[in-house]
Amino acid sequence: MLYHLFTWLNEYVHIPGAGLFQYISFRTSMAVIASLIITTVFGGKLIQVLQNKQVGETIRDLGLEGEKKKQGTPTMGGLIIIAGILIPTLLFAKLTNIYVIIMIVSTLWMGAVGFLDDYIKVFRHNKEGLAGRFKVIGQTGLGIFIACTMYFHPEIVVRQNVASPTSTKPVEVVINQSTGEKTYAENVKSSKTNIPFYKNNEFDYAKVFKVFGLNSNVLTFIVFLVVVVFIVTAVSNGANITDGIDGLATGTSAIIGVTLAILAYVSGNVIFSDYLNIMYIPNSGELVIFAGAFVGACVGFLWYNTYPAQVFMGDTGSLAIGGIIAAFAILIRKELLIPILCGVFLLELVSVILQVSYFKYTKKKYGEGRRIFLMSPLHHHFQKKGYHEAKIVTRFVIVGIILAILTIVTLKIR
Repeated sequence: MLYHLFTWLNEYVHIPGAGLFQYISFRTSMAVIASLIITTVFGGKLIQVLQNKQVGETIRDLGLEGEKKKQGTPTMGGLIIIAGILIPTLLFAKLTNIYVIIMIVSTLWMGAVGFLDDYIKVFRHNKEGLAGRFKVIGQTGLGIFIACTMYFHPEIVVRQNVASPTSTKPVEVVINQSTGEKTYAENVKSSKTNIPFYKNNEFDYAKVFKVFGLNSNVLTFIVFLVVVVFIVTAVSNGANITDGIDGLATGTSAIIGVTLAILAYVSGNVIFSDYLNIMYIPNSGELVIFAGAFVGACVGFLWYNTYPAQVFMGDTGSLAIGGIIAAFAILIRKELLIPILCGVFLLELVSVILQVSYFKYTKKKYGEGRRIFLMSPLHHHFQKKGYHEAKIVTRFVIVGIILAILTIVTLKIR
């Protein structure tokens, strides 16, 4: 809103300094500051409200050290994170930008699914919360929304070089100063995405069926839809599972948010994208403001969520965070980097899948279930081994930083 206001003031009233709002870097900085203020200052008041309403976490007895002390700690703190993301985004981002609109919808969508789950647990006194199938329906619905919007919305395009210009689309002509050769570039609808460690750095979903001699827009959309739904489901569940000890999900998500902000900035900047030889995505630079608000919200929430936590984010926060990360990566066409960038989420999720699968297999084969880990998810395994949860979080965050650096390095390693 402030962006549109100051744009109007700069154009018609000529107020000194109003032009600052044209710069993504300035608005991102303001979004981070605003998000930190909202989460730290008003977050404390929300915690008091949650305590007064007796919105406390019910802790299951898992035999872990210190878990009984957490009984009754306020949950649903994800509302603080969501407020810290949406308010700065609404203030400083360009609200007519389709990418920003998708991210706002994604935040509210998964936040609502998580809120419903927490509501059932806290107010209906049902420890199981929302049935798993309904969570999957919510995640699938968001995936379908993102896939359909990206595939069909006319404003979601990429810049590509073409052999010769067409008369129906705007053309940019780039002249090589040394050879005088002309290159034509156009904004086109595309099913391509960035792929790491590959020379040309692009993968076209349409090629999946071309291998079998099939070429159809419908088949390409189906492949893209399946990939998007899978990513949204996997990442949101991964974030949800990672949220098991104080500050773990929030800390690793803040690192992921910084990395996504960098990737969005270079993808939405024609100079940097050309230098790095990656896909240029017009108008996607506005996502940096959203990413700034996201990072500010996660860091601000850590004020209350670090050990010993004064509040838990609950599924309201963890499902929203996972959905945000997945949607953001898909929009900037870096979804194939998620296994690296979200490696901590992946390890946590895989540890649960392996534990459950191996337990069922051995129970069927030997008559008793056996385990790979002392307990899953992975962070509970280390707790069982006697590590303090603060040390576990610190080491997981260090791993997250290493993975984030590796993700950025993939832009040049091919």
